[in-house]
Amino acid sequence: MTHPPTTLMAMFTGPPHGWGPGNRPGLGAEAFGPPPVFHALGVIMLFILAMVVLFLVLRARRGRAPWMRPHVEPPEAGAQRLLAERFARGDIDSDEFMERASALNWTPGVKPAGRK
Repeated sequence: MTHPPTTLMAMFTGPPHGWGPGNRPGLGAEAFGPPPVFHALGVIMLFILAMVVLFLVLRARRGRAPWMRPHVEPPEAGAQRLLAERFARGDIDSDEFMERASALNWTPGVKPAGRK
């Protein structure tokens, strides 16, 4: 009786006749069944499936990713731009400009905290 090869490659590929006795070295129940790499592949597939499900659940909770959301300008930014344009055209003088800017809680020339 010849023994099957005991190399690592033989453990993963098995004999050409398929699964069964003599597929792996050893006697008894461990000589039957698929090669050990199949168990590792099953664990890896379960891990990948769990990651996909987790990604889909988190995406459903949060909606779109921040870099995919359309940029919406806050309303006060439009008012500040309109005020600056009117001042640049000369429609209002500097006192009126500063008065209206203070009504918007805006100090011209200073960027608000938290914005780039």
